[in-house]
Amino acid sequence: MTVMTRDDDVEVARQRRSWPAQYKLDILAEIDAAKASGVSGAVGEISRRENLYSSLISEWRNQRDAGALEALKGSKVGRPPKDRTRAELVETRRRVEALEAELATARELIEAQGKVSALLWELSRESAEQASTKRSPR
Repeated sequence: MTVMTRDDDVEVARQRRSWPAQYKLDILAEIDAAKASGVSGAVGEISRRENLYSSLISEWRNQRDAGALEALKGSKVGRPPKDRTRAELVETRRRVEALEAELATARELIEAQGKVSALLWELSRESAEQASTKRSPR
C-alpha cells in the first residue's frame, strides 16, 4: 500500500501489519469478556489500546468461527527453516571421497610394504644360501 503525503509529494510505502493467530484469539477473548461484563466502552478501549479497527476485529471473528485461527494457532510465523539434509548430504559425500582417497593410499602403502617384505625375505634367503655354500667346501 502506498500513501502520498500532501506536503512534499513523496511516496512512502507502508508495511502491512500482521498478527500471530494466538494474539488474535487473545484479543477476541478479551473483547468477548468485555462484552459479557457489560461495561460501556470497554470494546472501544481495547481497540484503541491495540490500535485495531472494528472491521479487522470482525474479520478475525469470522476467521475464528471458520476455524482458521485454531488451525494456525501452533504454527510459527516467518520463513520455514532450511532443510539441512541436502547440506549434510554434500558434506557426507565430501568426507566419503576424502576417506576413499585415504584408503586407496593406505592400500598402496600396504602393497608396497608387502613387496618390500617379500624382497627382503628373498634377499635374506639368497644371502643365507650363499653363506651356506661358502661354508660347505671346507
